[in-house]
Amino acid sequence: MNSLPTFTVLGDGPTVLMLHGIGGGHLAFAPQVETLAAAGYRAVAWDMPGYGRSAPIEPYTFKGLAQSCIDLIDALQCSDVTLVGHSMGGMVAQEVVARRPDKVSRLVLAGTSAAFGKRTDGRSADTWARQFIGQRTAPLDAGKTMADMASQLVPQMVGPGSLPEGARLAEHCMASVPAATYRRALECLVTFDRQRALADIRVPTLLIGGEFDRVAAPAVMRQMADAIPRSRYEQLNGVGHLMNLEAPDAFDALLLDFLNEPAPPPLADAH
Repeated sequence: MNSLPTFTVLGDGPTVLMLHGIGGGHLAFAPQVETLAAAGYRAVAWDMPGYGRSAPIEPYTFKGLAQSCIDLIDALQCSDVTLVGHSMGGMVAQEVVARRPDKVSRLVLAGTSAAFGKRTDGRSADTWARQFIGQRTAPLDAGKTMADMASQLVPQMVGPGSLPEGARLAEHCMASVPAATYRRALECLVTFDRQRALADIRVPTLLIGGEFDRVAAPAVMRQMADAIPRSRYEQLNGVGHLMNLEAPDAFDALLLDFLNEPAPPPLADAH
């Protein structure tokens, strides 16, 4: 049995559980933890298995990551939880909702997608995945550190209007990721495909995209919003993939407005 992932918690009230991306950690949601706690919520940010002090899981799959999240929700003893997932964390959030929809009352998906990558050049899925992983791990294979990777990758992921302090925090988070975990997460990432499950998401859902996001393009986020019955898409201009750190005030305003909306009546069963 895998141990419970570690997490940070601040505040008291309805629970908002935040799931970071592949280059993150609980600190990647530091601005949101403070904002949500001050607004009367119990703000929880986890360290995904293998990150921070959270033990890795075996096998390292979305099924296992989702189960770790479900175990944490149960341990928090909250009957009403909002999941906020960024990038790979948004994929974990989708996996949780697909497997245990009863655990989640609202969903926020930021800079993420419903399936990893699209191949238009004729390469097989396996060939494409191997090449993608090889490109991303080549610097590590060449002796670079995660700090080296962070200093190279983060500037490529942010937009022209990014808050410099946010970009620095993003670099710190990525530099702190164990190289072995980063490799395992990449292997997991390329397997994700919940495209067909979008129509089955029944809870109110907010999708947030960054104007200059080249990882999860705004067009991809809009397509997801079109496929989810009770959702809407909001775009943050001037920023890229790390929108909650690049423009924390604007991101938090969208999040709080969404959380403060009255709960809608249950969605009628389509079947």
